[in-house]
Amino acid sequence: MFEKEIKEYEDIRKEYQQKIADRMGKKEWMEYNEILFSAHSCAIEGNSFTVDDTRILREQGMAMIPVGRSLLECTEMADHFRAFDYMVSHLDIPFDEPLLKEVNRLVTEHTLSYRAPDGIAGEYTTEDMAAGDTVFGDHETLIARVPSLMASTQKALDEGQHPMIVAAKWHGYYEYLHPFRDGNGRTGRLLSNFILLRAGHPLLIIKLEDRSEYISALKMIRTEGTDEHLVAFFFKTAINRMESELAQKRKKTLPTMFF
Repeated sequence: MFEKEIKEYEDIRKEYQQKIADRMGKKEWMEYNEILFSAHSCAIEGNSFTVDDTRILREQGMAMIPVGRSLLECTEMADHFRAFDYMVSHLDIPFDEPLLKEVNRLVTEHTLSYRAPDGIAGEYTTEDMAAGDTVFGDHETLIARVPSLMASTQKALDEGQHPMIVAAKWHGYYEYLHPFRDGNGRTGRLLSNFILLRAGHPLLIIKLEDRSEYISALKMIRTEGTDEHLVAFFFKTAINRMESELAQKRKKTLPTMFF
């Protein structure tokens, strides 16, 4: 299954790596990805920061709050930067519960008190959860499944399953468990990219404009009992991103009429 998607993805990934990723310095490459990924991942959860706002905050810190943005949104974005930086600098550590909890702690460290005053960043929820129009199951039962999810994901990677399929399947089941009081979506997208980055793949950036399709694919795990839609969405999103950036590269390399 997904043989066609894998071939298409791998063909374009090779070109993307050679013509875009390898042509940037490592620092520039990661900063570019961090700004794009942070802007869209936080926007999916309601943050109003644009990509330009995110770039300004990343470059100038909290000393330069973009006009019209709240302090809470700035703090949320700054927490996301710290979680991203931690992820990128710890790609050699095990894919396990301590990693999951630390990423969630960082991504909610300075904002959880606003949304759940009794919550503890990086610790599992002590009450049942709901998000949007979705009511999740008994939190104790769901949390008890987290260790097996992390272990089975690592086993799949060790067995050589395609990283994109593993990242999508892990993400879908993790969001189904929804084990934290806040930051489940941001944590899930960060850890999906941990899987991809550790395998040497480009980041998967789910854009705000694709939010509806993304949420629908996640819901199908609950309503239809299948994660095929989410896996297909991951492949399509990754391919579309690489195709778009390669097209930009070609367009901006063409001769101009300035001379």
